[in-house]
Amino acid sequence: MSQPEYTTAQATALTNHDRKPIHIPGSIQPHGILLALSTQLEILQVSNNTQVYLCKAPEDLLGQPLSYLLEPQPVEIVKQCLVKKVGSANAFKVLINTLYGEIYFDAIAHRTEEAVILELEPTDSEFEVSFLNFHSFATEAIAKMQSTSNLGEFLHLVAEEVQKIIGFDRVMVYQFDESEAGSVVAEVKREDLSPYLGLHYPATDIPAQARELYTRCFLRFLPDLTAEPVKLVPTENPTTHQDLDLSYCLLRSFDWCCTEYHQNMGVKALLVISIIQEQKLWGLISCHHQTPKYISYEVRKMCEFLGQIASSELAHKISHSEWDYKVKLKSLQSEFLESISQADNFIDALIKPEIRLLDLVSASGAAVCLDNEITLVGATPNIDEVRALIEWADTQVSDNLFSTDSLPKVYQEALTFKDTASGLLLLRISKIRRYYILWFRPEVIQTVHWAGNPQESMQAQADGSYTLSPRKSFEQWQETVRLTSLPWKACELDSAIALNNAIVGIVLSKADELAKINLELERSNQELASFAYAASHDLKEPLRGIYNFSTVLLEDYAQVLDDDGIECLQTVVSLSVRMETLINALLRLSQLGQAQLRLQATDLNELLNQVIDVFRASRQDSGLVDIRIPRPLPTVLCDRVLVNEVFSNLLGNAFKYNDKAEQWVEIGYLSQEEAGQGSRGAEGQGSRGAGAQGETRGITHTQCPIPHASCPIFYIRDNGIGIPHHHLETIFRLFKRLHSQEKYGGGAGAGLAIVKKIVELHNGKILVKSTVGVGSMFYFTLE
Repeated sequence: MSQPEYTTAQATALTNHDRKPIHIPGSIQPHGILLALSTQLEILQVSNNTQVYLCKAPEDLLGQPLSYLLEPQPVEIVKQCLVKKVGSANAFKVLINTLYGEIYFDAIAHRTEEAVILELEPTDSEFEVSFLNFHSFATEAIAKMQSTSNLGEFLHLVAEEVQKIIGFDRVMVYQFDESEAGSVVAEVKREDLSPYLGLHYPATDIPAQARELYTRCFLRFLPDLTAEPVKLVPTENPTTHQDLDLSYCLLRSFDWCCTEYHQNMGVKALLVISIIQEQKLWGLISCHHQTPKYISYEVRKMCEFLGQIASSELAHKISHSEWDYKVKLKSLQSEFLESISQADNFIDALIKPEIRLLDLVSASGAAVCLDNEITLVGATPNIDEVRALIEWADTQVSDNLFSTDSLPKVYQEALTFKDTASGLLLLRISKIRRYYILWFRPEVIQTVHWAGNPQESMQAQADGSYTLSPRKSFEQWQETVRLTSLPWKACELDSAIALNNAIVGIVLSKADELAKINLELERSNQELASFAYAASHDLKEPLRGIYNFSTVLLEDYAQVLDDDGIECLQTVVSLSVRMETLINALLRLSQLGQAQLRLQATDLNELLNQVIDVFRASRQDSGLVDIRIPRPLPTVLCDRVLVNEVFSNLLGNAFKYNDKAEQWVEIGYLSQEEAGQGSRGAEGQGSRGAGAQGETRGITHTQCPIPHASCPIFYIRDNGIGIPHHHLETIFRLFKRLHSQEKYGGGAGAGLAIVKKIVELHNGKILVKSTVGVGSMFYFTLE
């Protein structure tokens, strides 16, 4: 059977076996008797061996009150169980008169869903183990177990102490792994027996139902695996008309599979004690004897107590063995998160220094994915492989944290990079954005020693199905395990979760800070805009007075002034005119800052015709104006008045800063598809004005500077003087001129600042490409 076939067969067989109702076998072991009682303590069911121990046939007891069999005091003890929770037990000694004489029994009464079950085991002693003897034993055992901090030594001591009490041939400590398979981690045995220490056992050896019962009933005792079980009479409970639940019964009979399994190992008596860690079944203390062997109830209770002490101490031993590692991870977390919270660049904070991101979970490589940007650290698959892995995780991984120590088993493509990523720990930081951190571990080839071939437990049936059967061989069987990495520890997963929580906290904190800053900026901007409006408006009146009085002096008193005085007054008039231009520009910007957009569907062809008509009317050389429109412009949602101003400013600048004999301007747009492909648009398909079919020269848009736009990208290009590269950003600043006031007709240097403001009010962008002496091209969008 191949490994995939075996895995499927194992899953099916386990599912079928786990459905077996082993907690309701309808029988008990023969070394005691059982009575099922009603809430009135009437005997409803008994084991079919009462004649052997009590000299009374089952039919003589059925329907009788418990007082028919026991004295008032023990009856009262049993009655107390009715007010306890299910599974709670009372244990006591009881004397019963029989035809054989007086017989002492260990009586164990426990509460069930229906009423009470009473188990009786004959005992040679009427006395319970004294507290002092029990205390002496317990104190010595606990002192030994507490004397070591080493987990391996501790488990060996546990096996030694149990073996000392019960004298079985072999006592093992058996630990479960994450897959419910297990291994022998400590062993004390008779010298002539083959060792089981270090051997692994498949999950099929102890099915889920058995493991679940071990979490409820901490001790299981089978003194003679060859003994015939004793049926209950009647088979069904008369009250419930169902099989009696024997989950908490010490005498519950054993499943045939369990019996055959242990007999194949040469075992005749079995004692199993549960080791519970954090309310889960961590492992078992499994005790084997080669011949039938009975041990008293008191001794079994000592073993159960020892198991509880071992469970309690185990938490400390595990904590101690992992403490240093956890402290190291916590220290790394603290340093790491502090650096992230203070960093401006998120990726830099994660990967510099890179070793911290890897040490956080003891990984050999990592990948940080923020949308389409992927950064690799350490030993990892390549970028394309990581990108494909993330795409797989997008659809196949629903949790924010995913880990596996065998990635190729769930993602077949990982076979190609198993050397670097057989283990994967994936952290999803955001479900809205594609934000991931992936940690990788390489393949670690392991040799596992099994107690016999685990596949032998799968038996093929005639119909092609598989059933679970006890294995017959327990000779050491080796298996080479590939495509796995070292497993991820719980504390490493916790470390990843802590990182995620911290990142979310930092992002929220940054967002809160940003919101406060934005609120403050908005308030400041409103105040600044109000101030600019008021200041510019109020400055106009005194400025107008300066201009008027200077003009009066020039007109009426020129004859009394010398040439220097007249020149000074002319300068005052010129400066006041320029000052008014600057104030008007400032006033316009402040108005834009407080303006509400009046959006409407606007045919840009109609709007542009109006702009061109006004432009031609304002120029005396309009006959030389060459304005080209390669194709009709689209209709967009915008503020018609403001967009008119955008085209007017850009068109005016295009001709203003042009010293060519033949000047031209082209106005057009790029669709989303054309912008993505770096298209040159539809040049020469049609135009308005002279020279439309002439040669098109100047800056071209082979690479659009506004990629991934969600709307058309408009452009205005010319064959003018161009703009030096180092001025491309500064030209949009208020009052920024690249030339002296005397050149190119002067101006306030506010036109492009106003254009930029209007475009941004429309949630758009504006950029420029230019080559000195060739021309310029302005791009803008209106979202």
